[in-house]
Amino acid sequence: MNYYAGIDIGSTAIKAAVVDEDGRLVGTRIAPTGSSFHKNAMETFEALLAQHGIARDTVRFITATGYGRKLFKEADDSISEITANATGAHEAGKAFGGVRTIINIGGQDSKAIQIDIHGNVSNFAMNDKCAAGTGRFLDVAARNLEIDLEELGDYHFGGSGAPLTINSTCAVFAESEIIGLLAKGHGKEEIVAGIHYSIARRTVRLAKRVGIEDRVYFDGGPALNKGLVAAIQDELGRELVIPEQPQTTTAFGAAILARSQYLAEA
Repeated sequence: MNYYAGIDIGSTAIKAAVVDEDGRLVGTRIAPTGSSFHKNAMETFEALLAQHGIARDTVRFITATGYGRKLFKEADDSISEITANATGAHEAGKAFGGVRTIINIGGQDSKAIQIDIHGNVSNFAMNDKCAAGTGRFLDVAARNLEIDLEELGDYHFGGSGAPLTINSTCAVFAESEIIGLLAKGHGKEEIVAGIHYSIARRTVRLAKRVGIEDRVYFDGGPALNKGLVAAIQDELGRELVIPEQPQTTTAFGAAILARSQYLAEA
């Protein structure tokens, strides 16, 4: 049996995925990026192989993607995360009846991608100039509110009042705004809901720039935040398609493309 791997080295997490010779997903693994990109990527990849009993010499092709893709010298090829994300979402989206629009929120940027019926990118937009619409902003907000990141979703639904408005478009100023709201005695629940709606509004504006068609696929770590999901769905006016492991879509796409590249060169 031959295998093909995708390594997505993001700013906050490393995601690895392996598919078999038929293109079926065998397994995935996620680990913090840390400061040693290459070392941590290799350890994540090797742990994934060990977990599924895959011999290294049966992995015929590795494709790297993401923020640190150029640092992973063991890869046979590297591609942009836009292409890998589109490929992974197209394949994973088949189980939901197909998707045409993708929203990805990562640690340092957010993206909206429109794909055609074959999974090719037809349009995309990125917001990487400010962290206020990204996963990093959620990390900062949770720290300022002194709650765990995983608790944000529960806090979103725990308030009795309306979500508070977060006006700042810069993460630094938004952080100060959150501290100010706490000082005025506002509840954490209403602040969290306000943060989610602030991110949701930016995300939906980004998606509208590329065009919203058919089902909308939401991936990236923040897709695990049910409060943020609810806010985006409210702003979008439709339900989102969310995979079981939204963090690994791009690595999965890279693995699919690794298989395609190997077979094309064989």
